[in-house]
Amino acid sequence: MVYLKLRKKGVVIIPKEIREKLGVSEDDILIADIKDGELILRPLKPKIVRVDPKLVDEILKEEGDAERRKEEEIFSSD
Repeated sequence: MVYLKLRKKGVVIIPKEIREKLGVSEDDILIADIKDGELILRPLKPKIVRVDPKLVDEILKEEGDAERRKEEEIFSSD
């Protein structure tokens, strides 16, 4: 167990050993939550998702086509 001191403006210094175990370093983002009266800190680790650019283009084209059809329906019914 480690005791941390709350400093001016709410600053808490996380010891190096804990930062290393969490895999965080300066400028990383931590998520803070309160659960049952306890402060929980965890690193924000975005997932990297690999997407086929051709698939994205195809989906965007389909969505664009669908939007154009909707606009045509709206404006042609006047």
